[in-house]
Amino acid sequence: NEGNEYFREKDYRRAVIAYSEALKKNCEDPELNAVLHTNRGAAQFYLGNYRSALNDAIQAKKLKPTHLKAIIRGALCHMELKNFSEAIAWCEEGLRIDSKEKKLVEMRAKADKLKVNIKAVQPDFSTRWQGRAMMGSDLLYERNIKLVLEPSNEEEEISDGLSELSIDGFHSDNATGAKVHLDADGSLNWPVLFLYPEHEQTDFIAAFHENSRFIDHLMVMFAELPPWDLERKYLPSNIELYFEDEERAEMYKLNPEHTLLQVLQHQRYFVKAGTPTVLAFVKHSPFSKKYFSGKKVHRL
Repeated sequence: NEGNEYFREKDYRRAVIAYSEALKKNCEDPELNAVLHTNRGAAQFYLGNYRSALNDAIQAKKLKPTHLKAIIRGALCHMELKNFSEAIAWCEEGLRIDSKEKKLVEMRAKADKLKVNIKAVQPDFSTRWQGRAMMGSDLLYERNIKLVLEPSNEEEEISDGLSELSIDGFHSDNATGAKVHLDADGSLNWPVLFLYPEHEQTDFIAAFHENSRFIDHLMVMFAELPPWDLERKYLPSNIELYFEDEERAEMYKLNPEHTLLQVLQHQRYFVKAGTPTVLAFVKHSPFSKKYFSGKKVHRL
């Protein structure tokens, strides 16, 4: 009930926390748990945390395979993540339950069209990015944000004007499609990619407000431990964030109390492919010690 009240007030961050607390009670009613996952997924969706929202939709569908709201939410998440084949599969699954569900019929058609278009269009990276950079140059200049216009690796594939990002042998295409945008208050909202090198996992926030703190997002993202964290060690208080200065092969440790803008304004932070990226590690973990062995680390 508390989560629903926050949701109605559009306080989605508190709604996520409330639904997570309810799930921790380990209720034995699978239908209620399916509703909690679906509602939390909806709140995550409106925060732009599409990967987390999708995970909730998956869990809700496992608990109640005929739960149409969960299937619709999962399909919507795949659409936002540009996973059009998966979106089509979810739509078809829902249409087998209700062949007249309008949202699924419309989404299925849209996903089909976008799937064809994304294959047909081969955007010109340099032209599109230079044009976009020109339009937003004043906004970036007054904020002292440095944008890299060329991809760091000429062999990287380009999709919808944004390059796929790779690090330590794994990559994510979740950043494709989302763009930095200016809201009604004159603030920038960025797509931000979180990388977890130890587990080769990612989180993608489609609209990270420039004045939001990293700790606030971590509290929401890890209100419940992710399924891949089998050791249950990725707690907000136990996570350290870094960015890499590739030119100097040096690492910078972020203060989680800092806002995104404060990090982007750092003299050695360069936004590549329009998507700020941070790396997340568990404090004092064996993997972390090995990863940073021999590397120079600065504190912000």
